[in-house]
Amino acid sequence: MTRSPRPAPILASFIVGAGMLSAGTLTASAHQHASHARPAKDAAEAGHEHSMKQAGDATSLLRTAAPAGAEVYIISPADGDAVTSPLVVRFGLKGMGVAPAGTDAPKTGHHHLLIDVEEMPSFAGPLPATDNILHFGGGQTEATIELEPGIHSLQLVLGNYLHVPHSPPVMSEQIQIKVVE
Repeated sequence: MTRSPRPAPILASFIVGAGMLSAGTLTASAHQHASHARPAKDAAEAGHEHSMKQAGDATSLLRTAAPAGAEVYIISPADGDAVTSPLVVRFGLKGMGVAPAGTDAPKTGHHHLLIDVEEMPSFAGPLPATDNILHFGGGQTEATIELEPGIHSLQLVLGNYLHVPHSPPVMSEQIQIKVVE
């Protein structure tokens, strides 16, 4: 039996349940789980404040209000660090809690790690899962990732139970790291 070669990107994407995309690393140590998104609740049923945003001509998507002062940040590595690959990225969060995707609980969300993203994706709908936008829908607070040697940027964006960034968005400062051999 012939095996097709692995894709060239450092981080591999794969399709999981209900047509959603989730991302995983090429290492076994980043235990990323499939996201279990469910249909949006009516704002009155949700039991907490939601705001409706229009996604161009697309259907309206539910964005969850972020509490004042909510903050997401990268604990490690630090901006400017020289690191080796694979590396562990640790996520921090203040003023909110972490909950798996699909869990519509007040003041919660889950992490998305943006790697070398030059232009932010639209926040009007769910963040796409790509080789550069990793979803941590299982509620993970750290990940082991592999990066090629060179300069890389890392940034976190918190998403609600449907992978949609909060309103206003809860996102970290972008940091730069240097991966050395």
